[in-house]
Amino acid sequence: MWQMTRQDLRDLAVGAAFLGTGGGGDPYIGRLMVQAAMDAGKTVTLLDPSEVPDDALVIPTAMMGAPTVLIEKIPSGEEAVASLRRLEEFLGRKAYATMPIECGGINSTMPLVVGALTGLPVVDADGMGRAFPELQMETFSVLGVPGSPMVVTNEYGDNTIIQARDDKFMEWLSRGVCIRMGGAAYIAEYSMSGADVKRTAVPNTISLGIRIGRCLREAKQNHKNPIDELLKMLPDTHYSYGRIIWGGKVIDVRRETKMGWALGYAQIEGMDGWRGTMEIQIQNENLIARVDGKVKAIVPDLICIMEAETAEPITTEYLRYGQRVVVVSVAVPPIMRTPEALEVFGPKGFGIDEPYTPIEKLV
Repeated sequence: MWQMTRQDLRDLAVGAAFLGTGGGGDPYIGRLMVQAAMDAGKTVTLLDPSEVPDDALVIPTAMMGAPTVLIEKIPSGEEAVASLRRLEEFLGRKAYATMPIECGGINSTMPLVVGALTGLPVVDADGMGRAFPELQMETFSVLGVPGSPMVVTNEYGDNTIIQARDDKFMEWLSRGVCIRMGGAAYIAEYSMSGADVKRTAVPNTISLGIRIGRCLREAKQNHKNPIDELLKMLPDTHYSYGRIIWGGKVIDVRRETKMGWALGYAQIEGMDGWRGTMEIQIQNENLIARVDGKVKAIVPDLICIMEAETAEPITTEYLRYGQRVVVVSVAVPPIMRTPEALEVFGPKGFGIDEPYTPIEKLV
């Protein structure tokens, strides 16, 4: 158990943008929300999964919807708290802790906001090990924890309880509600025991985000190459392999908010020895990177676009023509590469007609 500092929060915002692989919403917004709570005297306590009692109730909280909507529709944090309280009421039990459903983007910080506002500790783990666009794409779901009942709340306090026959239908129903709520809403779902947290979650991903942000920051302070230093650090984590797979200039971005997601692609013209044009398909997150039709990286492995000069991760909504970028791909933990997991959030889960090939074999 430990309390987050303001510097941890700043580092996490950078690390979460990296782990979000373009999606999950802008973690800067979440950082400001947690910072405001800290300035008001609130604290954020993190728990290692091993510290959660087996019979404790853990309720994950998150934002769902299109990350582009958050640019104009910034939450207060009370929306996710309202979802958690409504789900507690429905279950007839109080939560012992909250937890992220994903460790990328704003959803790495949304549970921290909930924790600060309610006094609940936050479990240092999540159900995606990155960011994914759909709610059934969770290690929780793959390993048998039901996502519903779930609660969806908007900024006006309107809420809906969803009970679905399976997690994919839960996603379908809640996506419709989210669209009616303006394309972004705040949820509580996958309520589970402490024992299930230990069995199904990707562990220590909040602290990993902090480590990534700290690594990039300290590399710059010490006049070292930040991306090189990050790639040296990763083998000491559950994300044991990472490589630069492209470098160049963004020459085209097509992006639209549709069906509750940010959909499109980015094209990056190779420079500095990289020849050809890389195209990255986007559904909130970066899903597959190809050069001249050849796959260079594919989900669930991470595809992270970083600003070439500053090594700042770039989220989907901030991709622009003319940016000079480096593309990094990172292997996900083994729990995310099982046949059962790949059925849900591998290429097949996105309708991509390519086999999953680990980044270690593609590079």
